[in-house]
Amino acid sequence: MTRREDADRIWDRSARPLSRRTFLAVAAGSLAACSVGGPPVTATATDSAPRRELQRKWRVPGEDVRHRRTWMAWPSSWAIWGNWLPGVQHDVALIARTIARYEPVVMLARDAHAARQARRRCGDRVTVIDTVPVDDCWMRDSGPVFRLARNGSLGALSLGFNGWGDRQIHADDAEVARRVARRTSARLEVAGIVGEGGGVECDGDGTLMATESSWVNENRNPGLTKGQIERELLAEYGAKKIIWVPGLRGKDITDDHIDATSRFVSPGVVMVQVPPDSRRDIWADDARQQRRILSRAKDARGRPLKIIDMAGPREVRSSSRSFLDSYVNFALTNGAVITAQFGDRERDRQCRQTLRDAFPGREVVQLDVDRLHRGGGGIHCVTQHQPA
Repeated sequence: MTRREDADRIWDRSARPLSRRTFLAVAAGSLAACSVGGPPVTATATDSAPRRELQRKWRVPGEDVRHRRTWMAWPSSWAIWGNWLPGVQHDVALIARTIARYEPVVMLARDAHAARQARRRCGDRVTVIDTVPVDDCWMRDSGPVFRLARNGSLGALSLGFNGWGDRQIHADDAEVARRVARRTSARLEVAGIVGEGGGVECDGDGTLMATESSWVNENRNPGLTKGQIERELLAEYGAKKIIWVPGLRGKDITDDHIDATSRFVSPGVVMVQVPPDSRRDIWADDARQQRRILSRAKDARGRPLKIIDMAGPREVRSSSRSFLDSYVNFALTNGAVITAQFGDRERDRQCRQTLRDAFPGREVVQLDVDRLHRGGGGIHCVTQHQPA
């Protein structure tokens, strides 16, 4: 019996799954039964001449550059999703079909059975492969961060994905960055720190934003200081400045990723989702704090950031406490912005207008992907773009 089959037997398919925002309440005891095994990944950041040379050689472009393709991963684990799995598959397939209208999509599946299932749901315009097995669908976190060299050649960066601090099965997901890089013939390098792509935003012009809670954390980078982690991030992304926001440690499986709340639109321009005044939960307070910090910040070129406010929904269709009601967890594609809608007609309409104004020339497409958002993630979380 494989580890995956064993894990699937541990979970009752009718049981409620653990979403990314509710996982921590019961994680410690449950995960012991389906541990991936092996020692945790330990980061070893350095501040050496090779690091500084790396900073000059590679650059992670902004997401608004033209893409060659988008990478996604097909969810197929009952052990992870329980009875939410069919709904999440529906939403991932919808996202893939939508993006495929604008650029090529490659969907990774864990085996031949999952690949056949994905092909049926995603259609002929999505390329499905089963040669890069996956555990889950969060490609933004497990996939490679693509970089460009000064001569235009493609590089790939592995952030050493460890299941958000060894909180979830990730034996295959830990290898996704390396395996995808091999398929694209991109030169792969492994970062000296551990983290996820959703935990850092890059403007492509020298500035990063990141949640401190998801990087300066013993479950990813034990023994490393904030300064060491910052130097490594800057070197690996080819950037010069990072704007930190505190974030929320231990409140969801990701320790609060920046891409759920604050996103770069272009160099010097940041979009922040602002919650309704009536909301006073920890996530709303976190968003307000992010906006305050960013409104006072300057980028690597010394420019004060221009803040675009995205009004968050007042109502959603789900009663789940783990529901991620984020419009700004959008995916940019060649010619379109793909985002969510939540059934709040006024705020959904305002979202469309805000995105049209921020990304002129791009079509705005809103999708009902409530099943995915109930799991604590969104459209950006399940996609990883490869620049042209």
